[in-house]
Amino acid sequence: MSHRISIANLPGDLTNAIEALVKDRSRVAASRATLETRIAAGQATYGVNTGFGKLANQRVPDEKLSDLQRNLLVSHAVGVGDPVPRDITRIMLVLKLHSLGLGYSGVSPTTFDRLLAFAEKDLLPVIPSRGSVGASGDLAPLAHMALPLIGQGFFWNADGQSEPAADVLARYGMSPIALGAKDGLSLINGTQFMAAYGAWVLHRATKLVRTADILAAMSLEALQGSAHPFDERIHNARPHPGQLDVARNMRGLLVESEILESHRDCGKVQDPYCLRCVPQVHGASRDALSHAVRVLETEMNAVTDNPLVFDDGDVISGGNFHGQPLALALDFAAIALAELASISERRIYLLLEGHDGLPRLLMQETGLNSGFMIPQYTAAALVSENKVLCHPASVDSIPTSLGQEDHVSMGSISAIKLLQVLENVQHVFAIELLTAAQALDYRHPLRPGKGVEQAHGLVRERIPHREGDYLFQDDLAPSVELIRSSALQRHIESGGVHLD
Repeated sequence: MSHRISIANLPGDLTNAIEALVKDRSRVAASRATLETRIAAGQATYGVNTGFGKLANQRVPDEKLSDLQRNLLVSHAVGVGDPVPRDITRIMLVLKLHSLGLGYSGVSPTTFDRLLAFAEKDLLPVIPSRGSVGASGDLAPLAHMALPLIGQGFFWNADGQSEPAADVLARYGMSPIALGAKDGLSLINGTQFMAAYGAWVLHRATKLVRTADILAAMSLEALQGSAHPFDERIHNARPHPGQLDVARNMRGLLVESEILESHRDCGKVQDPYCLRCVPQVHGASRDALSHAVRVLETEMNAVTDNPLVFDDGDVISGGNFHGQPLALALDFAAIALAELASISERRIYLLLEGHDGLPRLLMQETGLNSGFMIPQYTAAALVSENKVLCHPASVDSIPTSLGQEDHVSMGSISAIKLLQVLENVQHVFAIELLTAAQALDYRHPLRPGKGVEQAHGLVRERIPHREGDYLFQDDLAPSVELIRSSALQRHIESGGVHLD
């Protein structure tokens, strides 16, 4: 039985998937036997004994079938640009093996076992990140991933440098292999490039949403905002799942707040939307990301090869390699993440305005000091960049293969953009964390809610309060690490405050 891979359980599920394939490769062998029976019968089968794309009508003689697959790899390995990050490459490799192992691809056991050996030994190919249009599979990236099988291309070494694949294979006592019929096509047809990026980002994004709630609660306390908008009755009247979860988190984070009690009867009627509408905005992003996770997990555990080999002997050409489901979901996920940064930047701005006794720009002696003015500039720049990155790649299509592939998803571009949006959001959150912590210092000796107090305490263990201009980069780096590592969430939950 194959192991189902989930985003929540990465990277453990990748290891489990490899172990399951090592124990049981029976589906690979059965699928290959079915395909070889068809080849022996002389039946024309797309990509097995025919050309590819517009050349599908050209028959290839049996003695040239291995050459056909080798030519497919080298002709399609035309990727350019920065390499795919190693962690994402690892996911790509395992997802490809997982798909092949489901037994619909007809890949030869020799090719499958060698690719499996790469995964077991953590031999990761160097893969250029640009070149896929997200249909017919992620052809160029997957071709580069497969090149080391035939002794070409590059692997990453332990120092993070690329090394010729032939040299690495020799060091491990392995020789290049000869591809069998359909092997090359099975390797490069698929959406594993898009899916790997999406899985890596969404694994982090589904944790990041809790951090967003923590930051909002910190800012709200620092700004002496109201907890009334998080009343359970309001959200039960509009019961979107994400909205309910965020409101519950906000209530939990603010429990035992002396700051809230200190201004209960202040006469303020309403807070700005960036405080009052946190459940509605954060919640909508949560629901969008949950949808993206469902799409990605379906794809990660699916077969996206072409043609597919079935138990009854049929080999059917279809379009499971088309990346449209991922392209739409990844574009949607980018928008959802960008909105979290957008509302975060508005809270940063509000914290600088000098509301309710806070010093303007969050330092006592401004003029001589610029205070926290310029970190907000950086946040604004990142939010603006996200607006450009969130233009959906999935609305574009450029025909390829002489018009045979006349509608493509551009999901690979959706995937690459999504990673950059995530990076930008993490930095905006780091700036809000610094800013909210600085503002909370001025509310002392009043104590914030239990969860907020724990978050603030963790920040102050690593980053000091500032009352004069300094190199903000010195604090931004540890703040980003707090955001990326989900340390705030873990610290708060270890202190007894549960977050949904």
